[in-house]
Amino acid sequence: MNDMKYFIGPMSKNVVDTIIEFCNQTNNRIGLIPSRRQIEWNGGYVNNWNTHTFSEYVTRKTNFITLQRDHSGPGQGQSDDNGISSLIDDCKCLDLIHIDPWKKYPKYEEGLEWSIDMIKLCNALNPNLKYEVGTEEAIRRFEPLELDKFLQDLKIKLNPKLFNNITYLVIQSGTSLKGTTQTGEYDSDRLKNMISVAKKYNLLTKEHNGDYIPVSVIKEKFNLGLDAINIAPEFGLIETQTYLDNIKEDSILDKFFNICYESKKWVKWVNEDFDPFTNKIDLIKICGHYVLSTPQFLTEIKSNFPTIDKQIKFNIKNKLNELHN
Repeated sequence: MNDMKYFIGPMSKNVVDTIIEFCNQTNNRIGLIPSRRQIEWNGGYVNNWNTHTFSEYVTRKTNFITLQRDHSGPGQGQSDDNGISSLIDDCKCLDLIHIDPWKKYPKYEEGLEWSIDMIKLCNALNPNLKYEVGTEEAIRRFEPLELDKFLQDLKIKLNPKLFNNITYLVIQSGTSLKGTTQTGEYDSDRLKNMISVAKKYNLLTKEHNGDYIPVSVIKEKFNLGLDAINIAPEFGLIETQTYLDNIKEDSILDKFFNICYESKKWVKWVNEDFDPFTNKIDLIKICGHYVLSTPQFLTEIKSNFPTIDKQIKFNIKNKLNELHN
């Protein structure tokens, strides 16, 4: 895992296929980080994969990709569940699991207890699993001292072998997303302080929400000691933007908007004063990747562009080359 700098959300089949091809051609290692809403034990919005069929699809095609559950835990799926059914399937199919109960249990003691219980459950089902702990700033803010306490408590309450299966620590240096914009304020001192906490426990560092950040800033973070970064919606936008660049008829654009609008997937990403009808293109950019696998999109939009996948993959590969160069 020391070789991986990027963990990318499998926003669509085109994204997954392009990453597989890129890794096989370049020998670069990349992590794929499905969220529970994207690919789940009982389905998801990405290519109608479930956890098992997704894992089987990727591992059959490449040895260069690590599969990680992003944000496992209670309240992270389509319904307000305890996340256990998802976790059981993840243990059978994935390599690395992000232990993240903090959305539903932001109080320190509750989050700590859930983290311990989830790790123990996973270990009982698959002792070969590796783990990522902590969470992103948009879910719960940690300060370096509290993060140090969290790791110390995990070390005390887990047996040494199990604690050593924790590989990544989520660090926070000021990233957050709204719509298709990076709204965080990067704090290099905060980054360095959090990296020092991770190194104290021999952990690799990973930051979430690395979308829409200049490559020069990502490089600076790596130079300061950040080991890896998650990027997800930005790759979905590449595909959505490719469709928008090819749509020349207002009737098709209106259909695309209506599919996105009716999905309601855009609501969590916008402010309360966002007017969807005067910001149609913005809404499509925010929401497009959520609907790519729906029968309505395939029939009413994609059928008009029979060769567009080739262009989408070309654009995705350009981004991968930019990041890895």
